[in-house]
Amino acid sequence: MPPAALVKHLQVSYGRQPVLRDISIEVPEGAFFIIIGPNSSGKTTLLKAMAGALKPRQGQVEIWGKPVRQYARKALARLVAVVPQRVPTDIPFTVQEAVLMGRSPHGGWLSLEKHRDLELAAEAMAITDVAHLARRPLPQLSGGELQRVIIARALCQQPRLLLLDEPTAALDPAHQVNIMDLMARLQQERGLTIVMVSHDLNLAAMYGDQLLLLKEGRRISSGSPGEVLTYEQLEQAYGCALLVDENPLGKVPRVNLVPQRFLQPRGS
Repeated sequence: MPPAALVKHLQVSYGRQPVLRDISIEVPEGAFFIIIGPNSSGKTTLLKAMAGALKPRQGQVEIWGKPVRQYARKALARLVAVVPQRVPTDIPFTVQEAVLMGRSPHGGWLSLEKHRDLELAAEAMAITDVAHLARRPLPQLSGGELQRVIIARALCQQPRLLLLDEPTAALDPAHQVNIMDLMARLQQERGLTIVMVSHDLNLAAMYGDQLLLLKEGRRISSGSPGEVLTYEQLEQAYGCALLVDENPLGKVPRVNLVPQRFLQPRGS
């Protein structure tokens, strides 16, 4: 069986500016794969290329053994759903209408929805804790509420591969854990393959099966959290002091910021 996603020697440029430089990764079906790295390292660009939204300068992306550029748009959308980092806040739709847009690749959209579409939308809203907001217009939502609605829309799409760009960035700690637990449950119970961009190294360590560490469009490391989240590799990527030890909750790395005052020699 082919992997859910295969990236081969990918190079992406914006104009003359290279953003991704010879990136190759394999995402097994059913994996929770998390992309980490500092700002401007190419994380979002890689996610867009995997979604077929960017044409690479060289290399290619395959989804279940087929080049992503060879998929018809609707056929790809029945396999892959995307949760972007930023969404418009002035769309004149209710939460339920926005979530139902996820049924578009399957033929149902707003006034054309069928009973099954409404059932799937209700289920997606329930598991993302926005069911009570179903009739509320999107402009009246908080940032965290809007993010959960966009995740609900993606789940309503019934994808096999879910691509998320920093889905917990606008959420408080409780909802961060809720969303990550939801992703883990969907992975385990439904076999959903998840590729997520995150700036939170500790969330990545606790939830990711495999991590990819990028810097300036290049691969620094990939593998299990223990293989990737080492002091040496994180210092190379981020250029700052970080302490890595074992998380007391389990045998995964824990990354701690080290303020400058703790780096001063004693007595200085």
